[in-house]
Amino acid sequence: MHMISDLFHLLYKAASSALFGILLLLAFMVTAPIGSDAHWGLYRYDLLLIYALVIQSVLLLCKLESWKEAKVIAIFHVLAMIMEVFLTHPEIASWQYPEPVVFKIYTVPLFAGFMYSAVGSFFARALKIFQVKICALPPFSWMIILSVISYLNFMTKFFIWDARYILFLSSILLFHKTQVYMTLKQRQIKIPMLVLLLIFACVIWIAENISTFFNIWLYPSQLETWHMVSLWKLGSWYLLLLLSFVLVLKVLGHRQGNGDWTLNCKL
Repeated sequence: MHMISDLFHLLYKAASSALFGILLLLAFMVTAPIGSDAHWGLYRYDLLLIYALVIQSVLLLCKLESWKEAKVIAIFHVLAMIMEVFLTHPEIASWQYPEPVVFKIYTVPLFAGFMYSAVGSFFARALKIFQVKICALPPFSWMIILSVISYLNFMTKFFIWDARYILFLSSILLFHKTQVYMTLKQRQIKIPMLVLLLIFACVIWIAENISTFFNIWLYPSQLETWHMVSLWKLGSWYLLLLLSFVLVLKVLGHRQGNGDWTLNCKL
């Protein structure tokens, strides 16, 4: 019984942390019947933008998210939009948004950045809800270098060789000793950071399949008939999660000289 109780408690905390993302996924499902139809001069993607802005505003007004957390989420939002504009350019066409939209930047609906913001929101909320502490965290200078190179590799791989396998190896060397401590019912559970990032990558891969199924975006091979997203995408999500996680840790907490990281008590 204790194991079942602990599992439900863990799932409850995880769902609370992922509130933004869960609400977005629900909106993707509910708005699917709209398709390409216009309502009041706006399309589905435009309505999703308004919906995401309302969610963000409510989280701030209800103090479920601090302005400092919103700051780091906004940074990730901007970085994601830059990447989206590049990767959806017709000459690259890694994926596309198949439905019409009014509010967009080139080929990217403005709401798209909020999908990445949901990841940043999850990390920021989870750090508080699970009272996270981290041991043996590498220096931020090394983590930022790895994150920046990983981010650039999403775009430079189309012009020079893809460095993702070197980046995977580098992340293992950098984080193989890093342990994440989370509080669950007054007890601390320890999980290696690399394992945690892989678990999160799998969760986002599932969310990605839901999103493409409901026509939020589509990969070239899904245009005629939908199919599940390749498991190879787990590697891309792993590297993108690394960028988000490092940004959140840098802005919202403090790393001591011995590698211990704690959340800023003012949040």
